[in-house]
Amino acid sequence: MRLPFVAADIRLPRMVVASLVTGILVGSVVAGFEKVTVGLLLEELYHRPLWQQALAPFLGLAISTAVLRYMGYGADSSTSDEYIRSFHERAPHLPLRQLPAKLLAGAATIGFGGAVGLEGPSIYAGSSIGLNLQERFSQYFRRQETKVLLTAGAAAGVAAIFQAPATGVIFALEAPYRDDLARRALLPSLFAAASSYLTFVLIVGTEPVLPFFGRVQQDLRLTDIVGGAVVGLLAGFGARLVAWAVQRAKRVARSTGSAVIVLVGGAVLAALVITSDMVFDEPTTLGPGVRALEWLTGGDHSLGLIAALFGFRIAATLTTVASAGTGGLFIPLAVQGVIMGQFVGKALDNTTGLYPTLGLAAFLGAGYRAPIAAVMFVAESNGAGAAYVVPALIAAAASQLSAGNTSVSSYQRSVRLGHLERRFTLPITAALSTDVLTAPSDATASEFVYIHVLGRREREVPVVDDGKYTGMCSLDQLSGVPRDEWDEIELGSIMNTGVAAATPSWTIRDAVKAMDSADIDQMAVTDNEGNFIGVVRAEDILKLDEILDQTEGGAPDRPGT
Repeated sequence: MRLPFVAADIRLPRMVVASLVTGILVGSVVAGFEKVTVGLLLEELYHRPLWQQALAPFLGLAISTAVLRYMGYGADSSTSDEYIRSFHERAPHLPLRQLPAKLLAGAATIGFGGAVGLEGPSIYAGSSIGLNLQERFSQYFRRQETKVLLTAGAAAGVAAIFQAPATGVIFALEAPYRDDLARRALLPSLFAAASSYLTFVLIVGTEPVLPFFGRVQQDLRLTDIVGGAVVGLLAGFGARLVAWAVQRAKRVARSTGSAVIVLVGGAVLAALVITSDMVFDEPTTLGPGVRALEWLTGGDHSLGLIAALFGFRIAATLTTVASAGTGGLFIPLAVQGVIMGQFVGKALDNTTGLYPTLGLAAFLGAGYRAPIAAVMFVAESNGAGAAYVVPALIAAAASQLSAGNTSVSSYQRSVRLGHLERRFTLPITAALSTDVLTAPSDATASEFVYIHVLGRREREVPVVDDGKYTGMCSLDQLSGVPRDEWDEIELGSIMNTGVAAATPSWTIRDAVKAMDSADIDQMAVTDNEGNFIGVVRAEDILKLDEILDQTEGGAPDRPGT
């Protein structure tokens, strides 16, 4: 017999090594992606004539669409959403063959001026590498550890692209749930994020991702905490509207033909580039938003211009998302938060750089429902002390109050369910039995007793005529029938027709509730036309270990681990 704590100690070095390898691989891939996207493409675009800058986003969207379709085997443009979706699947799968296409599509979208962030492809790269590495060496992991390197890889991707290891860890743990943390993956995420960050900075350097406002050190004041709460509430409402718009933009991308959305999206982005150049003397809608922040910090601008910049950036990001551009929303949300914070700070005559920092933490934390990661990003990337971090925490917390349940992610869940709750959310097909002997309605009671009750030890049998479910017959229906009438009476006259059948769209929770209300131990499952599919039995639902085998945790160890 093996003691659990001994087994855990034996596995820990393997997990540490796997996490370090994951971090090194992810850091190298993300560094290459960043060099091509920013260093080669985006920086070159910034020095091109305006007409080329206006045309570039359309070309980027066209290239991205073609790469995903023909090189990515029909992959879609989602990136960080794929990590969250896979995290919640019982058997997560991120095909490694789609990774090059996703990275090239992201480089084309962002490098040609699309208003999305580099973290999306980076998170996809990290989670894909981590998951496939774990699948390759699955014999060294327990079944409930299926998603450990998936999460660690995502942490490594964020850590590398933002040069912020702690932010990577917290974001990877916060992102799958709006109100919870995936704590099991904390240690591997720490290892992966740290090694990924070190690998990235060795290749690229430590130049800050965003040109933040001056790093002024100041004492923590009560007015700043109150200001953080005000900024947080405003950011929460703003992020709520942006999240709503992003979800609808994603629906447009999924439901509209690729040629149409590329043409329309390219035309809108071109118009935004030209118009923003006229308004701001610089095409501030190009790219993730770094140039927009440089403009914002480069002079004393009016409140009207700052508000206009906020609108231009939102329009550019939503258009890129609706046009199936490949990229993330972390940096665009951060940029919107900085712009909003600058607006509030100027309105209050505060020029210390505090309010843009608070806006970033609040808007980003509300948009992704990841407040801790947002504050950590502020602390790591801005070198901020308590005078910034504490009000940022207040702002991020306040933004959660006004943000509601919205999120820019399509696959986030509210909270992490316990083992029993997770089983109840499984589809009814997880406990469905299709190898069922049915009886026609003209079968006699004697046939039911001798064939089903005595022959197969079944107390209930579904009554099916020509494939259609008509009712359920059990021994209870025979209690009032004299024995000498069993050979004459047919099941159709005594069967229970008052219990509705389940459909495959039901969850196990739905089935349990219906069986409890009807006081039955077995329920038929049919399609929408009433065709019989099988049955769900209470005894099968109670076999939680068998159902748990289809979920992420609680199953026994694999042999040899």
